[in-house]
Amino acid sequence: MDAQGRGRADDVDPADQWVLNPNTGEYELRLAPSTAQSSVAGPRGSGGRGTAGAAGARRTAPARRPAKAPGDETASPRRRTTAPADTAASRRGRRPVPKKAKGKKVLMWTGGSLAFVLIAASGAAYLYYEHLNGNITSVSDDGAGTGGFSKDRAINILLIGTDKRTGKGNEGYGDKDSAGHADTTLVLHVSKDRTNATVLSIPRDLITDIPDCPTTQEDGSKKVIPGQQRTRFNNSLGQEERTPSCTMRTITELTGLKMDHFMVADFNAVKTLTSAVGGVDVCLAKDIKDPDSKLDLPKGEHTIEGEEALAFVRTRHSVGFGGDLSRIQLQQQFLGSMLRKLKSNDTLTSPSKMVKLAEAGTKALTVDSQISTIKKLADLGAELGKFDTKNLTFATVPVDDNPAEKVKATVVLKEPQAQQLFAMVRDDVSLTDVKQQKKKEKAAEAARLKGTKAPASEVRVRILNGGAVAGSAQETLSWLQVQEGVTKSENAGNAEQPLAKTTLEYGPDQAGQARRLAAIMGLSGSAMKPGKSVTNSQGVPAMTLTLGKDFEGAGVPLTTPAKVPEDVQKATADKVECAK
Repeated sequence: MDAQGRGRADDVDPADQWVLNPNTGEYELRLAPSTAQSSVAGPRGSGGRGTAGAAGARRTAPARRPAKAPGDETASPRRRTTAPADTAASRRGRRPVPKKAKGKKVLMWTGGSLAFVLIAASGAAYLYYEHLNGNITSVSDDGAGTGGFSKDRAINILLIGTDKRTGKGNEGYGDKDSAGHADTTLVLHVSKDRTNATVLSIPRDLITDIPDCPTTQEDGSKKVIPGQQRTRFNNSLGQEERTPSCTMRTITELTGLKMDHFMVADFNAVKTLTSAVGGVDVCLAKDIKDPDSKLDLPKGEHTIEGEEALAFVRTRHSVGFGGDLSRIQLQQQFLGSMLRKLKSNDTLTSPSKMVKLAEAGTKALTVDSQISTIKKLADLGAELGKFDTKNLTFATVPVDDNPAEKVKATVVLKEPQAQQLFAMVRDDVSLTDVKQQKKKEKAAEAARLKGTKAPASEVRVRILNGGAVAGSAQETLSWLQVQEGVTKSENAGNAEQPLAKTTLEYGPDQAGQARRLAAIMGLSGSAMKPGKSVTNSQGVPAMTLTLGKDFEGAGVPLTTPAKVPEDVQKATADKVECAK
């Protein structure tokens, strides 16, 4: 609690005030008779500040009703100003609610917590809406994102764990003045149909390019932070005053995935979230005593929280080969376990735990300004909570040791496995065996490839570069004309907007031409977009081929892999694995 009109932490614990009434299935404010006039923790500005009289005004102010979730037709929690006897009149009109209904009400408020550890705050948010809004810290995405998630498409969330040493709760870990790095980076992709999700772990020591980053300064002014070539990925945050929006841009350049939102957690977030949920269960295949992270645990199963949980996710010298890649697997195990804990009945049906999670989550995380309110976080949480944990797959981007180094300290992408994995995520292909798309959609895509094909000499197509390497349109034009006989083709320059995936748009009477070009290019049915033709430079109707960021060169098939490459390390969130 702060001092901005929210009440005093030593006076009131919000978790103790809101109680599930077994007769109505609703949460009610329960106050002891001696404190019947005290206020519940409420929005900033709900009382005066700074004087004894103002403090007294806060204590006598009426409690404010929590805001209702949109679409929730249940009554708002009722407020008591006294402790009346339970008379027949007071009972009149009450109708008992069946047990199933009570569970449903709880789930309606806690659905957001099912999604992922960093969305845990969403579920109980409406208990004291404006108070939690005041907890949230947000930073501009500087135009690096999509502008916000949508219910009718896949969702991509960038989750960053920073090793920032400044700020309350982060002291005592190495360089106290460090601005931090993108120490742990996860890309959460939730499928369009919400049946499955993938979490990609990006190694912090991956050598990549950081693009120029337009950044909003604290005073509201704009500044472009110059990019950096061939550097560690973790330098995309904190260094040179880079903000999370720069990490978003770096991820997009690396994977071709456009991020919808970002969330950043520091050391303190791990401690407070694990304590709020009552601890996380982990398993060790051997004793670990790491003087660097201060983790000291014998082999076997343990429930950890607070400082011990932080030590667990930070340790690396005592697991696997002692490097960051081994630590990534440990962190994936930890997150999977925490997700299972969040989905357990012990958490979902405990109002006090949900309130503590809401407090911890909103205080510990920094989010982008597109989701800087409880309402928006709850809407996002509702979408992210729809998939089953058995269909949440953790995967580490495949890498090799940097061949340019004698003493191995950094890694580079392992090709072509890395690009195949990125393509699967971009194209919404599940890494588990879950049925990902409706049969009707799959049948429609497959049908686009079936039927007669026009001769290559009759194919008319305009080629645009929509995010591929510079010169790709001309390279493809030459290849089509010289080697494939598609002579009625032309280079139309750059597309207005970059695309992650190569597409072929064609009119109703050009299906035969489209099937021929798809066969030549190795396009999948999902890349073919029935639409309308355009007029080429000769004034004749033509198709439009836009080369996206997935384009790897003329003659390289663009069909998305159906299976995960063998060298990709992956695990699902529903399985318990012991760290080695």
